[in-house]
Amino acid sequence: MLIEAILKRHSVRAYEDRKVKDEFLKEVLEAGRIAPSAANIQPWKFVVVQDKELRKQLVKACENQKFVGEAPVVIAGCMVSKGYHMGGFYDSAILDIGIALDHMTLQAASIGLGTCWIGAFTESQVKKLLQIPETVRVAALLALGYPKNPLVPKKLRKHIDEVVSYEKFS
Repeated sequence: MLIEAILKRHSVRAYEDRKVKDEFLKEVLEAGRIAPSAANIQPWKFVVVQDKELRKQLVKACENQKFVGEAPVVIAGCMVSKGYHMGGFYDSAILDIGIALDHMTLQAASIGLGTCWIGAFTESQVKKLLQIPETVRVAALLALGYPKNPLVPKKLRKHIDEVVSYEKFS
């Protein structure tokens, strides 16, 4: 069930030193590829980084987060086009890529892989390392691999009554 993957998904910052199986990586990437996007624009491109030296160089660009270089895969979610004009005031591209990356995290969790969203990075450094064109924006990075610790921490979340209201905002 999907809820099982949702409950398993958490931020993993320690990875085993082993390559992610090609079929697992393809499943994770496919989950992102088929994600929904506003007006089906699909404003994304995903740069998959497996090269050990390049991942080590990304550590500095990611505010020296050591686990970035230890994860066997790092995926850069890039905005290659504008999205749909949502609600009359914002472009959907960043949200669309967030949905695609979230699909990847859930697929990864469902097959025993761990992920961690990386929002702390210097975009210009990431773009230089990954040869991303100036016109393309990096929305987020995603570390991917086999977790060193298989235990899933308890999720601390607000009670449903605090985050849901019916019929009107309250």
